[in-house]
Amino acid sequence: MAKKLLLLVMLSIATLGAKAQELLCDVVVNSEQVQSTDRQLFTEMQNRIEELMNTQRWTNQSYTAEERIKCRILINLTEMPQIGMFRANVQVVSVRPAYGTGYESILFSFIDKDWTFEYTNAQLLQYADNNYSSNLTSMLAFYAYMIIGMDNDSFGKLGGGQAFDKARSVVNLASSQGTNYPGWKAFDSNRNRYWLIDNLQDPQFAQFREGIYKMHRQGLDVMAEDPEKARKTVLEVLQEVQRLNKQKPGSAIVRSFFDAKSDELLNMFKAAPPAAKQTAYSLLTEADPTNRTKYDQLLKR
Repeated sequence: MAKKLLLLVMLSIATLGAKAQELLCDVVVNSEQVQSTDRQLFTEMQNRIEELMNTQRWTNQSYTAEERIKCRILINLTEMPQIGMFRANVQVVSVRPAYGTGYESILFSFIDKDWTFEYTNAQLLQYADNNYSSNLTSMLAFYAYMIIGMDNDSFGKLGGGQAFDKARSVVNLASSQGTNYPGWKAFDSNRNRYWLIDNLQDPQFAQFREGIYKMHRQGLDVMAEDPEKARKTVLEVLQEVQRLNKQKPGSAIVRSFFDAKSDELLNMFKAAPPAAKQTAYSLLTEADPTNRTKYDQLLKR
C-alpha cells in the first residue's frame, strides 16, 4: 500500500512538472536615465516583473518546459516625474524555433513608447482576469497574451484567437478605469496597444494571421529541407502583406511584422534564384519602404 501511495505521489509530481507555465521571459530594466538614490528599487522591479511573467498561468494550455515561449522585455526608464511614478520606452520580443534546426525566428517585436506606471518598494505584482489592479500589471498581461497569441497563430491557423480575446479584455478593462494612462485608446496613437489588438481582431486582417501560420509552418519549418518551396510560400505571404498595407497603410501589426522579420527576410532571399530575389525585393520595398536600404542588398551580386 505504501509503495502504491509513493508511486501515485511521484506520478503526480511528474505530471505537474510536465505542465510548465507558458512563458520563459527575460526582463531587463535600464534605469540609467533616472535619478534616484535607491538603485535597489530597479533591481527589485526587474525581478518582480520577471516573476509575474514567468510564474503566472495565462491560459489553460499545457506546456512542457521545452515548449515555453522565449521572450524578452526591455524596459528603458526615461523619467521619474514623482516618487513611485515612471515613464518608459519598452521593446517586447518573442521568438519561435524553426523545425529541425537550431534557428530561432523573431516572431513578435514591438516598441511601446507609452509606458507610464507606478511602482514602489516591495510592491507585489498580481494579475487576475477581469480584474484591474494596476497599469503595470495590465500592460504585462496584455503583452503576455500577445506573445502567446502570436505563437499559437504560427503553429495553427488562427490558433491565437483565445489569447487575443484575453488581450482585448485587458485593453477594455484598462481603458475603462477612468485613468489617463496612455496606450489603451484609439486616439492616443496610431501604433499602440489598442491598435495592435484591433488589427489582429479585424476580419480584414484574417489573411494576415493565416499568413503568419503559412510563413512559419510551411515556410521556415521546411526551409532546411526544401528552400525553394519555403521561399515560394513566403512570397505568397508577402503578397498578402503588400495588399493589406495598401488597404490599411500604417497598420500597427504590419509595422510590427517588419520590425520582427526584415533581417530574416533579407537573409532568406539573399541566396534565392534571381527571379525570386527580384520579386522579393519589389514586394519588400513597396510594403516596407522604411527598410529599403537594407533590402537593396538583394540587388547586389
